[in-house]
Amino acid sequence: MARQSEGEEVKQVATNRKAYHDYFLEDTYEAGIVLTGTEIKSVRAARVNLRDGFVQLRNGEAWLVNVHISPYDFGNRENHEPRRERKLLLHRQEIRKLQGKVAERGWTIVPLRMYLKNGRAKVEIALVRGKRLYDKKDAIAERDANRDLRRAIKEWERE
Repeated sequence: MARQSEGEEVKQVATNRKAYHDYFLEDTYEAGIVLTGTEIKSVRAARVNLRDGFVQLRNGEAWLVNVHISPYDFGNRENHEPRRERKLLLHRQEIRKLQGKVAERGWTIVPLRMYLKNGRAKVEIALVRGKRLYDKKDAIAERDANRDLRRAIKEWERE
């Protein structure tokens, strides 16, 4: 999770709310992302969709795949391709740890959110395991029960 210390400016650009519903989150990492000029302008305009994105590990490098960054409106013929693969900047030991987990069955890496930290684009990625349908139903039931409980407490405090 990105921690905000004094003097650090963090602006949320995009979140992948579907990931919280579809996966159990194991571990999160903050990664820098290599972008072209028109891509960073689109990111600053919050024109990013993380929904179908995932991370692939190849040759000791991490690549962000299938994330849509809209073409920059004022770009020229040198504008970027919206769904191109983008390199993630992680420490070597983090990549090795992720490779070890992804080699096991059932683990994958997905982007949770993209944000600007001191003017630089960052992606929060997570090591996740997929939820089954009954897990999703249990999570929805638990969330509804908690909401009803909070509502009842609030009503009780008003009286």
